[in-house]
Amino acid sequence: MNVIAETTDLETAEDILSATYAPIRIHPRGLRRGLRLERAALGPMQFHHVSLGMDFDAEGDPLEALVFGELTSGQVCQESAGSDRHYGPGEVFLTARCSDPYSATVHDADVRLTVIDPAMPSQVADPAPGRAQVPVRFTGYEPVSAQAREQWKSTCAYLREHLLAAPGAAATPLVAASATRLLVATALATFPNNALTDPTTQDRHDSSPATLHRATTFIDEHAHQDIALADIAAAAHVTIRAVQLAFRRHLNTTPSRYLRRVRLDHAHSQLVSGDPERDTVTAVAFSDKAVNPSPARRASRSSSGVTQSRLASSSSVGSRSSSWVRSSMASRISSRSSCTGRATLTCQRLSRKCRLSSPLMHGTAYARSPFPNAGS
Repeated sequence: MNVIAETTDLETAEDILSATYAPIRIHPRGLRRGLRLERAALGPMQFHHVSLGMDFDAEGDPLEALVFGELTSGQVCQESAGSDRHYGPGEVFLTARCSDPYSATVHDADVRLTVIDPAMPSQVADPAPGRAQVPVRFTGYEPVSAQAREQWKSTCAYLREHLLAAPGAAATPLVAASATRLLVATALATFPNNALTDPTTQDRHDSSPATLHRATTFIDEHAHQDIALADIAAAAHVTIRAVQLAFRRHLNTTPSRYLRRVRLDHAHSQLVSGDPERDTVTAVAFSDKAVNPSPARRASRSSSGVTQSRLASSSSVGSRSSSWVRSSMASRISSRSSCTGRATLTCQRLSRKCRLSSPLMHGTAYARSPFPNAGS
């Protein structure tokens, strides 16, 4: 993370917080060691580390973003929309809904904040149907369970400590977009909201083979772009729930898994036909939307029997030219492939090997809409 500001002046601290989040008024009381703000961006979301070495009361205007906190030390008390909430070390929380002004009391707090565009939840889930079309919104401030709280913390930690640290990952648009949707889906699974979890009667009617065909066609044609569940559903002219049900009913998979498989298929084609010196597994993973190089590396090894290191070393040996290696990979893939159609990977074994251990690549985090205790 980059240090954005560090000050012991109270007025300067107030200006920094106002410029970063929304206008805020600070009333000090006692301890005044200062403020330190660190920030890192990953596409449309941001990770902040705020050290508030001071005690103060504050009133803030409505926030323009969803701001989730994880308190590492100190104490924070917040009030908004008639709800009074108290947090200690280890707790996570939604600071306030975007439409609500808030007040807070802070005592020597160190907090990690995750900042998300409030429009993002509607890209991964549908709201409950009603007379007026409303966006997906959060209806509560604390996690629905201890398990959900730990899942949120581990997902944020993974993105901060691994993805942000990966060379080139944060600058790759599709990596950032996939990470953002993962985090939004985790937020929807963690905090109460108005997303509908179960398909309606209309959704069940709409989950037809025709819907599946429109959805898979759209994915096949746009896999190289940043596409969300909402985009797939819009292309199929149905709700997100209906397109999820169509994939489960007819393919026994999810839209995100299907998209991932298509992208990995494209990545394998590039590995087979590309330059072994330039088109490494890591480079192809980031450029061809595999997001995390480990699944691509495992998939490449399982389908071709040739590791990336062997591919690189063979290009420097006269008797094993790079063209021979690529031909060998292609012939092995071809000989093992029994799948047809663009909906599948090159072979069933490759599909089995692509069960991903990374939480970033585990597409079911948002494809299955696992939103427990969603608000009404």
